[in-house]
Amino acid sequence: MSALTVRQVRLRYLTLYGLRWLPTGLTIPVMILLMQERGLTLSQIGLVSTAQGLVVLALELPTGGLADALGSRVVLVTAWAVSLLSLGLFAVADSFALFFLVWALQGVYRALDSGPLDSWYVESTLAADRDADYEPGLGFAGTVAGVTIAGGALLSGGLIALGPVGPVSALTVPVLVAAALQAVALVVLLILLVETGPARGAGALRASVVAAPRMVRQAVGLLRRSRVLLALVSVELFWGFGMVTFESLLPVRLADVVGDPERAAALLGPANSAAWLVSAAGAAATPLLLRWLGAAPAAGLLRILQGITVLGMGLLAGPAGVLVAYLACYAVHGASNPLHLGLLHRQVDGPYRTSVISLNSMMGQPGFALGAVLLTALADRSGVGTAMVVGAVALAVAAPLYLPAWWAGRRAVPGPARPGDVPGVAEPGSVPVGAGSGTVTAASAGTGLPAASPGADPRDVQPAGSAASAEPHRAAP
Repeated sequence: MSALTVRQVRLRYLTLYGLRWLPTGLTIPVMILLMQERGLTLSQIGLVSTAQGLVVLALELPTGGLADALGSRVVLVTAWAVSLLSLGLFAVADSFALFFLVWALQGVYRALDSGPLDSWYVESTLAADRDADYEPGLGFAGTVAGVTIAGGALLSGGLIALGPVGPVSALTVPVLVAAALQAVALVVLLILLVETGPARGAGALRASVVAAPRMVRQAVGLLRRSRVLLALVSVELFWGFGMVTFESLLPVRLADVVGDPERAAALLGPANSAAWLVSAAGAAATPLLLRWLGAAPAAGLLRILQGITVLGMGLLAGPAGVLVAYLACYAVHGASNPLHLGLLHRQVDGPYRTSVISLNSMMGQPGFALGAVLLTALADRSGVGTAMVVGAVALAVAAPLYLPAWWAGRRAVPGPARPGDVPGVAEPGSVPVGAGSGTVTAASAGTGLPAASPGADPRDVQPAGSAASAEPHRAAP
């Protein structure tokens, strides 16, 4: 086969990117309600959903060198095949153990899938033209992800509205369609993705696994020596905990308000589509926030505002009030993500950048897992509204953690390196905290896993060759 042109590489990349996220869009509106329909309590749903986060946490860094060692094609085919298996199992699962296995398989899939497609795109683009700009294609990928997830959610709502198909319940139909689309995506992947170079072999894989603990230790050392970095990374714990409210509990809250789970799921399809649009609008407002307030103050204010929107989801009466608060939550979410990642990138430089960004991503996993267990248990005992109030407080109380970045930016004066400077940590004054767009593109850094939401919007971001993945949705199978 002749070499691909830059335009052909981009077209294939965006096609595969859309196919990768379309099944996710279909499952977002039904995942929680379907597990409830199959007999799981909210507490049990919280427990099974932790399997994904724990598996990703365990495999994120060890799988970082797989694409380099074995080739992007092999890793992606394996990942998408695991996703197909998990979706097929999700369609028929009817017990706690089977649903736990579904989420564990999704963790394996996310750990393998995070990064190789972006890596292939950049490497193939540079193979076609060493001077080509690949950043626009990475930016378009975010748009494609949003559109396809929104379209999948809208299609899911339509399928649910049509009702059951024979013995298949209305909530199961979108999962079966998602599995069929995943199978199609796997075939298209085999056709379109052509490796540009040889894999480096098992030695590269062993070296990557051996080096991972050392890189983690070095990155953790930076966190110990920089209170700004430690505070920023700690935000992710509260963020992950609070995300359970609008990723997992919102469908249950809406079902309570509407009084019919299937009708609630039908409403969630269009609502999720709209959430992606308002999330994109929120991200587009980031430059304005930076000019008006600066990155750190704006990020802190948005944490408080997101807590208020979740509070509205838990306390407002009627489906209209809940859905308006839900959309407002995602508008804030879309604006928050680039501000937070931009602040991290301004604080880290050199070889430690990727490890610190990866650790930031990883911190959200235990936060989400803890929230999934505690908030769902609280919802079972005291009601979904009460659990949402607690999650709202967790989101808002993270706001003061942006103060060290703000203070550092106000105090710092650009100048030569001084004794005692933390190696690998960028001088806060070298790039004013309030300057620039603060937007982190898909070409940002990360060696580990990039959640799932419209929780993700894309939430975590990565460069080519990394294993960090832009997870538009942190939790959906």
